[in-house]
This record gives sequence, C-alpha cells and structure tokens, in this order.
Amino acid sequence: MNKYELALIISTRIDDDAKEAVLEKVKSRIERYGGSITNIDDQGRKRMAYEIQDMKEGFYYFIQFEAPADMPAKLEAKLRIQDHVIRFLVVKPDAE
Repeated sequence: MNKYELALIISTRIDDDAKEAVLEKVKSRIERYGGSITNIDDQGRKRMAYEIQDMKEGFYYFIQFEAPADMPAKLEAKLRIQDHVIRFLVVKPDAE
C-alpha cells in the first residue's frame, strides 16, 4: 500500500447537503477501490488563484489515504466526470 494525498476543490454553487454528498461519494470511491482514508483536512471556503467556470472561490479538502499503486488512476478517471468537482490532484508525498 502506498500513501497518497488528494487535493479536491468543490463548487461553491451548491448547498451544504450537496457538498457533503459529493465528499461522501469521493470517500466511498476511495474505499471501493481498495484504499483506506487516514486523514481529511477541511480547509473550508477559499479564494482560488484564478477563476474557473466563472467562480472565484471553492471548498478545499485535502484527503490523505493509503491505496494500491493502480488505484489513483481509477479515482482520477471518476473524479474527471463527477459533478461539482472543480479541480483535483492526487500526489504521492515524498518519503521521509
């Protein structure tokens, strides 16, 4: 199992219930593909560096998880088409 971190930006054009539903869907996908979540850092609503889809702000989340090596590609394929996910990035942190 490798350690990964998912940086996720969710649209601010949805209500709190829909935002939580998007986050739950992402977490369930991680677990469905054989990963286990170790930490979720909710950064809240923040201003983005540049406008995306006429939005200046987004809800930022950083999710640390452990998963098999082939899992991030599967997760990215699903996040690419998921509603209300503005941007995402899966990275493998440097070994300490």
